[in-house]
Amino acid sequence: MEPICSITSACATQISALLSPPSPNQIQEYYHNIFSSTHCNSITVKQDDNFGKGLYAATDFKEDELVLKDQMLVGAQHSFNKIDCFVCSFCFRFIGSIETQIGRRLYLTQLRANESHDCDEGSSSKSSKNYHQMDSSDEEESTWQCSSGSSKTKVPLPEGVVESLMNGQLKLPYSEKFSLPPAVPCHGGCGEAYYCSMSCAEADWESSHSLLCTGESCDPRRREALLKFVKHANETNDIFLLAAKVISSTILRYRKLKANCLAEKGKNVASCVPDHPNFSLLLEAWRPITMGYKKRWWDCIALPDDIDSSDEASFRMQIKELAFESLQLLQTAIFDKECEPLFSLEIYGHIIGMFELNNLDLVVASPLEDYFLYIDDMKNPDKEEAEKITQPILDALGEDYSTSCEGTAFFPLQSCMNHSCCPNAKAFKRDEDRDGQATIIALRPICKGEEITISYVDEDLSFEERQASLADYGFRCRCPKCIEEEP
Repeated sequence: MEPICSITSACATQISALLSPPSPNQIQEYYHNIFSSTHCNSITVKQDDNFGKGLYAATDFKEDELVLKDQMLVGAQHSFNKIDCFVCSFCFRFIGSIETQIGRRLYLTQLRANESHDCDEGSSSKSSKNYHQMDSSDEEESTWQCSSGSSKTKVPLPEGVVESLMNGQLKLPYSEKFSLPPAVPCHGGCGEAYYCSMSCAEADWESSHSLLCTGESCDPRRREALLKFVKHANETNDIFLLAAKVISSTILRYRKLKANCLAEKGKNVASCVPDHPNFSLLLEAWRPITMGYKKRWWDCIALPDDIDSSDEASFRMQIKELAFESLQLLQTAIFDKECEPLFSLEIYGHIIGMFELNNLDLVVASPLEDYFLYIDDMKNPDKEEAEKITQPILDALGEDYSTSCEGTAFFPLQSCMNHSCCPNAKAFKRDEDRDGQATIIALRPICKGEEITISYVDEDLSFEERQASLADYGFRCRCPKCIEEEP
């Protein structure tokens, strides 16, 4: 059944304005401000009538040279990844300590296994609010048996080891060489968001989290609605959490613009904020998103391999209905009348579509790999002594002990980069890149004025396979490699 969103029809004019492509002047002004704020003068954004925006070199780059580091506009760690990685909720840097990372992961892995076992037997399970700050009264009195990822055997650890790792009583040998920023809790008290610094905590609060925090200080009805929204996203598609961040950040930018406007105009409110909200302020707050959106989610999502083409219409309708369910829950939680058009299904669909078409995987390497490799590279007898403690823990973590932080993010500059099956750059994290910024490295020398391209697909695929994969992005590739290989 076709979802009916009353806001879509009631705010049709405003929605159309929000979804209008930005003018060339607006595009240049937006990216000029980004380059100015980041002091980046080695690249530039140009608009092409045929291919849209593109990223171009403003200087020469050598092979393997850093082309850019791009701060995300909005991003989120995947829900399933939060068990394995304890990271800053704003910049996604690993936090706590090596011991905290290991103890928390072992605890949550076992908790998940226990919950699955209890569900299978039809019984309920006990959970905890702050898994990484458990004390002995919260921990189960049993021997820990933890398995991870593809590890097939469960390896027991002595009783109390996990507790000692989490509360700091057990210090692993040489872990001080891999120090991490201490965890700073969300000051809203949600117990879900933690940060590497107060600056990250404040930045996240001001950008979106103040509307999405589920702390006890939150209004009970809004908190209940938020928890329902998050539960729905975790059970269906955590891309909805990203969409919520976009809407929240737009609302907060709008409120800030309005407050500044009122402060400048003083009592002459009518000149800035008439009886109806000044829509130009909402347009300005929405401006960063216009640089990325293209299509509605249910129109651009790739048809899964197990869905027959004859069922495509039904599949896309189900996706639309799923988005509408999510939107209704979010609207109940954070609705703002002055920003009403943002809560239309049309806008919501375009926001999610932006991530479907423009997102980049968010990946931050785990410090656990470096730590255990350091132990492995030591010389005896120090290595033997250290491994008496670390080897049982490594066995308990399993084969996937070094799982990276994984998520999805939208990057304003990276999203401008066009595709080529013979690209001159790639997204690649160096050893020193330990946060959530997009890092683009030159694959070969790039000359000043040359367009900087990346590959959206595996360029080693055959011509037909590449074209089929790129069809999901809505274009047919005409790069030199494709022209040469076209039958």
